[in-house]
Amino acid sequence: MTRLILLGPPGAGKGTQAARVADRLGVPAISTGDIFRANVAQGTELGKLAQRYMDSGEYVPDEVTNKMVADRLTQPDAEAGFLLDGYPRTEAQVHELDEMLAGAGTALTRVVELTADTEEVVARLLNRAEEQGRADDTEDVIRRRLEVYAEQTEPLVTLYTERGLLVQVDGMGSVDEVTQHLLAALDAD
Repeated sequence: MTRLILLGPPGAGKGTQAARVADRLGVPAISTGDIFRANVAQGTELGKLAQRYMDSGEYVPDEVTNKMVADRLTQPDAEAGFLLDGYPRTEAQVHELDEMLAGAGTALTRVVELTADTEEVVARLLNRAEEQGRADDTEDVIRRRLEVYAEQTEPLVTLYTERGLLVQVDGMGSVDEVTQHLLAALDAD
């Protein structure tokens, strides 16, 4: 059973790689960003709340995110494993996830960090914003999201390294190259 977390700064290619790797492994890719954006598009209360935070480049509060992830992990397609993209983002969320998994009698199998050059990430996200019409991806918001990532999520790298779960993969090659490197890192176990 595969239970993965994919970490990395915004724009490192987590969403693209999560979909490809999850498909290869036969598990769902669970993206908090996708769930937030779907709620925003549907105009739900969660979507309205999430939009306020996303527009300023801040993280949606843990309480909201934890409930959403806990619910998603109970869905039948996640019973055989999952790949989390965008969660956990904070140490508090790590502890909440630990409790969710312990309650289900499972544990993580691996945490993969996609590494990326900051200026390349900014360029990627500005390009994506233009192509996909993402109003939340202005340069100021992107840079703030990268600062928030450095402050709140990079410490998880140390935490998961200490647990012996972390492997790093360079996210700066072509999509196919990064997928190959990521799958090779997972196969090395």
